[in-house]
Amino acid sequence: MALTRPKARGSNSVQLRRYNERIVLQILRRVQKASKADLARAAKLTNAAVGAIIQSLAQDGLIEEIGKHHGGGRGQPATLLRLAPRGAFGFGVRIDRTNLETVLVDFEGKLIGRSTHDIILPAPEAALELIRKDLENLMSLLSEQERRRVTGVGLAQPFNLGAWLHELGLPEANFKLWDDFDMATAMEDATGLPVFRENDGTAATVAEVFYGHGRQRDDFLYLFIGPAIGGGLCIGGDVIRGAAGNAGDVAMIPVPPSTLSTAPKPKKAWDLLLTRASLVALDRHLAPDTFPSNGRLDLQAAFNRDDPLAAEWLDDCVAALTPAISTALALLDVPLVIIDGDLNGAFCERLASDLQAALAEAAPEARSTPELLFGSFGQDAGAIGAASLPMFFNFSPRASILTGGVLKGPAGAAPREDPAQASGKSKQTERYVATAPRP
Repeated sequence: MALTRPKARGSNSVQLRRYNERIVLQILRRVQKASKADLARAAKLTNAAVGAIIQSLAQDGLIEEIGKHHGGGRGQPATLLRLAPRGAFGFGVRIDRTNLETVLVDFEGKLIGRSTHDIILPAPEAALELIRKDLENLMSLLSEQERRRVTGVGLAQPFNLGAWLHELGLPEANFKLWDDFDMATAMEDATGLPVFRENDGTAATVAEVFYGHGRQRDDFLYLFIGPAIGGGLCIGGDVIRGAAGNAGDVAMIPVPPSTLSTAPKPKKAWDLLLTRASLVALDRHLAPDTFPSNGRLDLQAAFNRDDPLAAEWLDDCVAALTPAISTALALLDVPLVIIDGDLNGAFCERLASDLQAALAEAAPEARSTPELLFGSFGQDAGAIGAASLPMFFNFSPRASILTGGVLKGPAGAAPREDPAQASGKSKQTERYVATAPRP
């Protein structure tokens, strides 16, 4: 295969070379195009070192020339480079309580194909069969050569699908069956591809870091309003997982109980943010007698027609988001909050204006109001985030590259040691298709 090389894990120089390669890829991802001299300056490497890296990455089909830069000075014009859009591919699977989505993205993060099922989550085996067929159909969009450049499948799902059904007002259905089902291993067995599993909020944050606002902004809190509410945290340009992979899980922040008559009564004196700031809560408020009955398009239409029930829910949502975000910012001290979600248009406009005003009013003395931006991907954030996981794992300049392969910390990498390294053996493996971490 084109991307096959010995790992040579025992060589610090090889590990450093891999790290520097990923630094160069990250720079190109941020600036879109650059010359060899630009890359050498940005990466703080010599021209000779960057030249060797460029040659290697070009041979692997990960970067390509796009013309010359005519600056008007003496000498030959500089050759401009960019990421090769078809240099690598990633599949993403987003599993939610009311939605299944599978996508295929290229090396630039652009969506090539998508399959969506708006359904109450079925039993794991039934969901696996739907996902397997979707992956098979999307794989057909690639040529035989391009299929060799698939880096893996990212799996994004809430880690506790069978929990908080009371707060979300959902029937037990098949959710409890998921608590003991290892979907990542099942998908690997069904597809033969490495699977990278993450919390859905963390996965969406990875997409924002890798392909969205994170290319220019290094520190932010990320929120995604879907059937539930998820979140993630980016500090210093890296996604923070936490000990159990739940860092940034804003859904669990305690908030006062809802004032809406349709909201379920909390079990304690306080409620959780996901009870109030979620599209399940909106659906329940719009149609309490037939809930859950509305799909994503129905909920969007309620805002487009200025439905007063949708406005009531949004007021309650903002009233819950304000103390939750304020609490998070007091602990994290980040200057930016990025909000994304399954709805757009009128919903985004109203949410932005109301939440910005509420945060400004709630800001304590000597504290400024955070900048508020909407995310880059909208309803695609979760699925593109999932597809970003194998890309992030294989191409991000993660510090673990320099530790000989002990995978810790950032998204997509549960702690795991390479068995070949542990036994002192070396083996041939695909250079950019790493061993999939287990949850």
